[in-house]
Amino acid sequence: MTTTTTNHSAKSILLLALLLVPHLAAASSGDALISQRRRLLDYHGGGGGHGGGDVYVDPSYTFPNARLRDAYVAMQAWKRAVLSDPHNVTGTWIGPDVCAYEGVFCAAARDDPHLVVVASVDLNHADMAGHLPDELGLLADLAVLHANSNRFCGAVPSTLERLHLLHELDLSNNRLVGAFPDVVLRLPSLRYLDLRFNDFEGPVPAELFDRPLDAIFLNSNRLRFRIPDNVGNSPASVLVLANNDFGGCLPASVANMSGTLDEIILMNTGLKSCIPPELGMLTGLAVLDVSHNSLMGAIPGELARLENIEQLDLGHNRLTGDVPEGICHLPHLQNFTYSYNFITGEPPVCMHVKAFDDRRNCIPGRPDQRPAEQCQFQNTHHAPEKYN
Repeated sequence: MTTTTTNHSAKSILLLALLLVPHLAAASSGDALISQRRRLLDYHGGGGGHGGGDVYVDPSYTFPNARLRDAYVAMQAWKRAVLSDPHNVTGTWIGPDVCAYEGVFCAAARDDPHLVVVASVDLNHADMAGHLPDELGLLADLAVLHANSNRFCGAVPSTLERLHLLHELDLSNNRLVGAFPDVVLRLPSLRYLDLRFNDFEGPVPAELFDRPLDAIFLNSNRLRFRIPDNVGNSPASVLVLANNDFGGCLPASVANMSGTLDEIILMNTGLKSCIPPELGMLTGLAVLDVSHNSLMGAIPGELARLENIEQLDLGHNRLTGDVPEGICHLPHLQNFTYSYNFITGEPPVCMHVKAFDDRRNCIPGRPDQRPAEQCQFQNTHHAPEKYN
């Protein structure tokens, strides 16, 4: 039964039977179908994604519980929304045994260990094309949703806000568009957010940094309009904002992340002005990358307090003055890059760092430095952009 007319006829017969035969109204399959249809009507009445239309459930199918029936509807709606599936992942999405579908993982429900539910969907590197349907919000027990390295386009459906148990959301490396998907701000259990390599645009909402996220990956989108001043409120251990166009300064509040932050990547984000000395308070930091920006002034001596730093990249900016000697004495420093700046002096100890790069500066006696005419700019604000 595949046509719309046949589908509606089958459903009409079932609903008529429920009305005419009272004892059938108590049947679990009938109740589940009615409940399911009500939920779907709610979905199609609102939300920011694309509905998959009513999903026909064969009356002969039986499900261990109503949640697996919902999961069946969600996965069939997603199957409908897929336009290209070169690895034939959805070829296994047949029949009522949702737990046997490729990419779907089931486990005991958190609130009832006797119920089996869909706990995880992992479609990483499936290279599917299509969109994300509203019915994904029916996967109410989902803790992990991974769909990176596909070709999903369109918006992130607002119905995902129903995934109250979602702990990890990875939609990276797709073709998703629109404003920052603020539905992620309404996921109370979310700790890992990866939206990199998409086409989200506009500002990052300040509320994001008030959420209890451990990892935030937003790099390689089209986000703009400055990094919010409250970025330091975030308890994240990893913050990656690279390859966007925020501009402005790095808020000094980032120093408030000293108790949690391990890595911060701000490469090519349009940052201007100086490196805030407050960065030196991030004593647990292992990786700091502010390269490929327009940062000016001296390298702050406070960076010598980064006692756990391993990778420090200040390259491709407009920094001037001498490299603070204390930085090169840091015990864990393995890679120190300050190439393509206007640095005029470096202590000899810096050359003993396992991997350091001082090319294209203005350091007397060092090889591969800038020509004299480029080093004449006392104020690097006036240096041509091509010198970065």
